[in-house]
Amino acid sequence: MALRVTFVAAARSSPLLGERFGEDRPLDQAGWDEVLRAAPDLLPLAAAELRYCSPTPRSRATGDALGYAPLVQLALRECDMGRWHGLTIGEAMAREPAAVDAWLSDPRAAPHGGESLLALITRVGGWLDTRPGGDGDRLVAVAEPSVIQAALVYALNAPPASYWNLDVRPLSVTTVTGGAGRWHLRLEAVRVQPSRR
Repeated sequence: MALRVTFVAAARSSPLLGERFGEDRPLDQAGWDEVLRAAPDLLPLAAAELRYCSPTPRSRATGDALGYAPLVQLALRECDMGRWHGLTIGEAMAREPAAVDAWLSDPRAAPHGGESLLALITRVGGWLDTRPGGDGDRLVAVAEPSVIQAALVYALNAPPASYWNLDVRPLSVTTVTGGAGRWHLRLEAVRVQPSRR
C-alpha cells in the first residue's frame, strides 16, 4: 500500500475565458450549483485522514461545502503572476506579447516578475513529497486546476512543458499514489451497473 492523495479541482467562479491570473473571487451561484450537483460523488472523500485546500476563496468554499473542513496550505497557492496579477491571458498578451510568448515557451521564464512555471511545479511537488501519512493513508486536497496540473507534472516526472497539455476541469478528481519521489497516477474504474431487462 502507498499514500493516496486525491485532488479535487475547485469549482469555477467565472467563465473560462474570463479567468484572471490570481483569481481570488468567491464562488458565484453557478459554482455553488456545480458543487451541489457533484456533492453526492465527492462527499465520501471527507473520510480521508487529512484534508487540505489551496488558499483561494473558491478552493476553501468548495472544500467547506463538501464537508471536508480542509486545512489551508500556502504551498498549494496558484502561481505568483507578478505584474500580470488580475489580468486575463488576453490582456497580458495585448500588453506584453513577447513576454507572454516567453512565459509559455520557457518553463524557467518569469517575465511578469513573479514565479516561473518550473518554480510552481517544484513548490507543489515539494508539498506532495512532504505529506505525512503511512501506507494506506488517504489525503484529499481541494486546489485550483493549475496547482493540480503542476502536481501531475511533478508526480509523473514529465517535462515541465507538458503542463500546457493537461486539462483539469472544475470539480474533477485526480489521484496520485506513492510517496516522496515515487508517485503514480491512479485512474479509477467506473462501475457500470448491469442493465435490467
